[in-house]
Amino acid sequence: MTAAVSVQDASQQSSRRHEKYERLVATAQSLPRLKVAVAHPCDAASLGAVFEAAELGLIEPILVGPEVRIRAITEALGKDMSTTRIVDVLHSHAAAEKAVELVRAGEAEAIMKGSLHTDELMGAVVRREGGLRTARRISHCFVMDVPSHETPLIITDAAVNIAPTLEDKIYIVQNAIDLARAMRVDPIRVAILSAMETVNPKIPSTIEAAALCKMADRGQITGAVIDGPLALDNAIDLGAATIKKIQSPVAGRANVLVVPDLEAGNMLAKSLTFLADADAAGIVLGARVPIILTSRADSTITRLASCAVASLVADEQRKQLAVPEV
Repeated sequence: MTAAVSVQDASQQSSRRHEKYERLVATAQSLPRLKVAVAHPCDAASLGAVFEAAELGLIEPILVGPEVRIRAITEALGKDMSTTRIVDVLHSHAAAEKAVELVRAGEAEAIMKGSLHTDELMGAVVRREGGLRTARRISHCFVMDVPSHETPLIITDAAVNIAPTLEDKIYIVQNAIDLARAMRVDPIRVAILSAMETVNPKIPSTIEAAALCKMADRGQITGAVIDGPLALDNAIDLGAATIKKIQSPVAGRANVLVVPDLEAGNMLAKSLTFLADADAAGIVLGARVPIILTSRADSTITRLASCAVASLVADEQRKQLAVPEV
């Protein structure tokens, strides 16, 4: 069975094709395997996804967790792990710390969440001493495959920053733009969302949207066309934008949606998932390496898409490191 057929099979497990995710996986398959430290893959769902991604040539996993438990689950899955490296640690907290340590030692290019809490993993990542912080604010993006929408939608931030300040949003927007560029999106159109498309002093998110747009005009945010405030309907639906007579290169065509806060982002992503049959591949950006966040409810194709997105981000980072300083 070829890798391409395997991707289609994984896609069909959830009763529909996922052409957008399949394209991401196919692009990532053309890149070098991503060396991924998998933190505490101690259930069938997380470990099964690791083997799927490895078999498709997306990742070269390093399994970090209790070796006895990992081997028992692997045996139950009927997988061969003779060529897979295991780093034996006692528990999930130690697994998160060791995964970060592997990145700092240059042995891994990304981290993948296994069967541990997101807070536990991110606690090790953001630790000031020995973590993976950079000068940027760390933020989360969903790459959403919405059946009725032509292109993938990037939604940020729905998992990390609870009530981001305007300064935080500069990094959130830039991280999302960099993700879109790594995904080969062109042009990148960013909509700063609010409840309306006009600036209203009584609604802070509209003022922040206007400020972010002006920052983009002045080169403080780069790499995309940005507009806001925009309501969700006129951000993604050209008909709605036309009815409102909004003249904008972004309105009706946005492929990156920046929400006001975590609650809005979480509700938007879950609404699309449960009401529109969408899937949500998750990744954390702004750290030294991409962090692959998966959910226990994720389908196989969604987990593969998360790995593919991380591979594309890591490839973009390699390119930037290869550019000589002027």
